[in-house]
Amino acid sequence: MSAIKGHEQKAGGARYSDIIYEKIIAMIADGRFPLNERLPSEPNLAAMLGASRPVLREALERMRQDNLIVSRKGSGSYVRQRPDSTMLQQVPVGSLAEVQRFFEFRAGLEAGAAELAARNATVADRHRIAEALARLESAIQRGELGAEEDLALHDAIAAAGGNPFHQQIRNIYRSHFAMGHSVTRSLNLRRSPPNLRAVQDEHNAIVAAILDRDEAGAAAAMRNHILNARNRMFSGVDD
Repeated sequence: MSAIKGHEQKAGGARYSDIIYEKIIAMIADGRFPLNERLPSEPNLAAMLGASRPVLREALERMRQDNLIVSRKGSGSYVRQRPDSTMLQQVPVGSLAEVQRFFEFRAGLEAGAAELAARNATVADRHRIAEALARLESAIQRGELGAEEDLALHDAIAAAGGNPFHQQIRNIYRSHFAMGHSVTRSLNLRRSPPNLRAVQDEHNAIVAAILDRDEAGAAAAMRNHILNARNRMFSGVDD
């Protein structure tokens, strides 16, 4: 396989660096690159993956940002986290980096929506949010995934802000939002013990801030929740 030239080239709609990023994550997940062990040198890893050095470096930098690897001066890059391999089965091939970037986008977007909800929610809006939270709690108590209920709660918060652009964005990128909720909740359900209670505590904090008209608190709680969800994607089942 010839070396890939230029980090802006794409294959099947995905950046080559994103494809390399996903391949390395798969090798970590299946144990070929063990936890806390050093990755092969850049020249060896580039040859192994059929990637140019610039493409590989871009992929590795992304992995450092995601706390999957850590660089030690003069020693190389070491595996910091081993993700659950089932995560890769739930995300379309070549799109893991895009899913992670969408979480970054959501962190700002949904924090703003929560702030607006705390400011503008009507009595009816507040009732809908509380009901959505209760339905999600019921799903957890039944041992269900609760992905649809989770999505509905976030929908209710976006609607309560009174800015139609938040709802329009959610409609345009509906499949992206739905995938994020489904993947993270299914991974959390696999944890031992399940992480769904910790996630619900985050939802409770968001809703409490909204109902208290605490705009800054609602925004901070939502941002924290979305970034935690993003980080939990890379946590192993035994973490």
